[in-house]
Amino acid sequence: MRIRSSTRVLSLTALLLAALLSAAPLPGQAQAQPQVFRGATLLPISDDPIPNGVLVVENGTIQDLGPAGAVDVPSDAVEVDVSGRVILPGLVDTHSHIGAVDGGDRSAALHPVVRSLDAINVQHPSLMRARAGGITTVNVLPGSGHVMSGQTTHLKLRDGATVEDLLLCDDPLADVCGGMKMANGTNPQHEPSPPFPGTRARSAAMARELFMSARAYRQKQQSAEDPDDAPDTDLRMEALVEVLDGERIVHFHTHRHDDVLTALRLREEFGFRLVLHHVSEGWKVADEIAEAGVPASIIFIDSPGGKHEAVDLAYRTGAVLDEAGVDVAYHTDDLITDSRLFLRSPAFGVRAGMSRAAALESVTLAGARMLGLEDRVGSLAPGKDADFVVLSGDPLSVYTKVQQTWVEGRKVYDRSDPEDRRYATGGFRVYDGANAHVHR
Repeated sequence: MRIRSSTRVLSLTALLLAALLSAAPLPGQAQAQPQVFRGATLLPISDDPIPNGVLVVENGTIQDLGPAGAVDVPSDAVEVDVSGRVILPGLVDTHSHIGAVDGGDRSAALHPVVRSLDAINVQHPSLMRARAGGITTVNVLPGSGHVMSGQTTHLKLRDGATVEDLLLCDDPLADVCGGMKMANGTNPQHEPSPPFPGTRARSAAMARELFMSARAYRQKQQSAEDPDDAPDTDLRMEALVEVLDGERIVHFHTHRHDDVLTALRLREEFGFRLVLHHVSEGWKVADEIAEAGVPASIIFIDSPGGKHEAVDLAYRTGAVLDEAGVDVAYHTDDLITDSRLFLRSPAFGVRAGMSRAAALESVTLAGARMLGLEDRVGSLAPGKDADFVVLSGDPLSVYTKVQQTWVEGRKVYDRSDPEDRRYATGGFRVYDGANAHVHR
């Protein structure tokens, strides 16, 4: 009898445990029960600030937001008191190397088939540093030591054990899961030169030759009346056809004003979607960038040096580009600048003359547009992913801390948790392998 009783207790315990486990969301899954965040100042980005706001989240998306008393809240919603805090959309980093990613090797200067997706370690501590900085969406790029170093990867910084858990695309084998990284200037020049370009002109010529080949490959595909007449599948060309068709955005590392104009010239010739990155001398050719209708993802470095082509980097670049009508975002190029300090970039932008509205947009909605993800992230609006950051104060204040980071309605960083806090303040292994990506 005692044996039966014990067995019964164990069975009931097992059933209860199984029920609890089945009810608990797995990593990457949205929180099913509605949540309401009350009392914070909401900064939607796409609309005016909302003091004493209410934000309703369910199934990983934003259901509603507005002033207290003006929002219908589900009766079963979990209440979260964020009084006195500021809630900002999750930050979008358009250019990062977190995850100890690498790219193409020295066998060629052009690697369109190489995918950063295949080299990202999502369990690397650099991802937690990014979450500690309020970053929720990131474009992970291979290095800039090639004319074309490979395909970038869009990640949502959910909790997850594998890169598939963090992807924004559904199928990494069939879908376009990011953009294409290119570079000009000094980075892709190597000695001895072959197979790399030894000059700026040769760098542009190699890119042009590759796109001409891709254009011819696409034409053969389109003109083949019989599948047997189509060219054999070439993975290098397939990736470039995605670029030519506008499905894959080109992210172009470029610093000097003449290099910027070369990138614009290639874009005009081949018609691909282009985002200029770094753009140290963008202030010298702001009107030309604006006329081309090309966005610029720029970087703020408080201690520039070591790269001659970036010697004229100016803090006012963001303000000059924005005034000219260019869509401007900031990025970290982590660990060139630390993901944990991302909000310093728009703050310095304002100090150099950028408007507050443009500065806040530069790390949220502008970055989302540059990744083609503006329908999902970058602002607080009904129907968008519930990605947001809870701040202790004004986003542009040096005294403000990221207190919590939420992705799709799930908390992925909490400064009050000692384990999480160490990623914000330092600590053992926080920096492991952080510089592995530089100029591969």
